[in-house]
Amino acid sequence: MNRKKAIITLVVTLAIAWGSLGAMLLAGWAPKLGLDLQGGFAVVLVGPEGTDPDTLDTAVEIMRRRIEGLGSVQEPEISVQGERSIVVQLPGVDDRERALQAVGTTGQMSFRPVYAIAQTSPALTDPDADHPENLDPVTGLSDPDDVNAESAYLAADDGFGVYIVGPAFLTGVDMKGGRAQFSGTGGTGAAGAWVVVPEFTDDGGEKFRAATGELATYPIGSPQRQLAIVVDGVVSSAPVVASEVDPNEGLDPNQVVITIGSSDSPQADAEDLAAILNSGALPTTFERERVESVSASLGSDSLRAGLIAGLMGLALVAVYMIIYYRVLGVIAVIGLTVFGSLLVGTIILLGETQGTTLTLAGVTGVVVSIGITLDSFIVYFERIKEEYHEGRPLRPAIDHAFPGAFSTNLKGDTVTFLAAVLLWLLAIGPVKGFALTLGIATVVDLIVSYYFTRPSTWLVGHSPLGDSGWFSVRGAMGKGTRATKSPETVEVSS
Repeated sequence: MNRKKAIITLVVTLAIAWGSLGAMLLAGWAPKLGLDLQGGFAVVLVGPEGTDPDTLDTAVEIMRRRIEGLGSVQEPEISVQGERSIVVQLPGVDDRERALQAVGTTGQMSFRPVYAIAQTSPALTDPDADHPENLDPVTGLSDPDDVNAESAYLAADDGFGVYIVGPAFLTGVDMKGGRAQFSGTGGTGAAGAWVVVPEFTDDGGEKFRAATGELATYPIGSPQRQLAIVVDGVVSSAPVVASEVDPNEGLDPNQVVITIGSSDSPQADAEDLAAILNSGALPTTFERERVESVSASLGSDSLRAGLIAGLMGLALVAVYMIIYYRVLGVIAVIGLTVFGSLLVGTIILLGETQGTTLTLAGVTGVVVSIGITLDSFIVYFERIKEEYHEGRPLRPAIDHAFPGAFSTNLKGDTVTFLAAVLLWLLAIGPVKGFALTLGIATVVDLIVSYYFTRPSTWLVGHSPLGDSGWFSVRGAMGKGTRATKSPETVEVSS
């Protein structure tokens, strides 16, 4: 290594480490905090008996897509627990009830013909009449799961009235997704209302044309011209097939909108319904077993106490390193700031791009990684001592010590990295946060060792601080017995 190369390497490394972190902070970026640090809630959902693992895995992915559609939730932690339970941890949730609906709503959608509309369930007013099977004895409503039932009693979304509907024309499998939008005056939906525009498959579009064509054959004003849009057994809306619809053609599926009824938050309801259409229905119905609120105060207190203890520990370590290793200790202290900048910057970047959150377990991984990095400095410095005490001049000792020290650190970091990868792949919950930060830290440690420790030590060793004074590199080598290498004697025989 020469002086020019060492200076360029050092300047570039410091610019990337400190400059990138500073830019992120100036841009308002910060680590995204997990459930234990910023609070939120956790919900346990339980599926029916005999739920198979594939069904649970599918449900987890659907829930994850729905939560991501909310936008405000940072990296939800959704995992299978036991044989039929799913644990959902949602940090930083502003609208708790909306998030619960997103993960707990089955999302089974169907389009059904309307036979009649009643003020209350006919099953309650006339129990002896011929009613559909599977009626709830309290509500008088039908089991909504049977989309092929000849008739069913379903409640309206606003809670007023009961729709008597027939077997489904279409189900969720006939739709590809949907989008929420505001329909102003002159739009396809109700003026000034939030609506959801569903997107049908090709086969679903044909089914919709046939269904609306059939409904168009009924007289104007008849409830049988209505098409009930049912979500999880509740009639979300029941639009009327307009008089101008040709029974032979039906209604264009591209003109369909689902109008959000009376609601305190119609925009959120429309977006949630669109998210359900885009993510698909859950493969089975889940019951909410319990909901637990998680306060950020405990995690914040623990983090604050940990930071205070960590800073005190770092201060003591810095003092010890400077006293023992003199100017090399200063290099180690500065190197720790470089390491910390790169590590924190990486965590922030992952949070902004991948939604990765920092948890208490992740903070623990950061603390452990500081020890790993300090150990890398010590391995190199002690290797220089060994080379020097074996009789090698100081500057060659600095050069000769690095390959062996780096090789040792590489082996140690490789083992740690592999352990972190295994923890990430096999563990669940907080352990993943620990594994993530630990794995990142081992990579950053090698970068700092090669691109900071090596050039900075070389430059100091080849400066006046290398040879003269108590604070110098030579002063840090100690007063141990220094071997002197004598020239080899070659015996020549005549």
